[in-house]
Amino acid sequence: MAYLPSSSLIVLLSLITLSISVDARHLLETALPEVPELPKPELPSVPKVELPPLPEVPAFPKPELPELPKPEIPTLPKPELPELPKPELPAFPHLPELPKPELPTFPHLPELPKPTFPTKDTKPPQSTTSP
Repeated sequence: MAYLPSSSLIVLLSLITLSISVDARHLLETALPEVPELPKPELPSVPKVELPPLPEVPAFPKPELPELPKPEIPTLPKPELPELPKPELPAFPHLPELPKPELPTFPHLPELPKPTFPTKDTKPPQSTTSP
């Protein structure tokens, strides 16, 4: 394959792209040929198949089930529970009172003056040197 300089490659690719787009436009602009209308084919009639009648299923008699007796649930006597004595808790031990802790004291600090912030000046600063 021959070596092409980059400018020749770009020109070649541009020509190929232009040729493809012209061919595509030509395809879009051409009229389609008219297709003659073909007659619809007639389907042959299918012979009707007769099926034999379905066999009848004999009806079965409903079975008679014997009635079951309802079970009797015996009542249980309420059990008598003996009263239990209330448990006695031992007395809570007496705790000695502890002295309340005191917060440490800090030495008195002198009051500091409140800072003053410079106000925003709306005038532009004037230069002291003249041009």
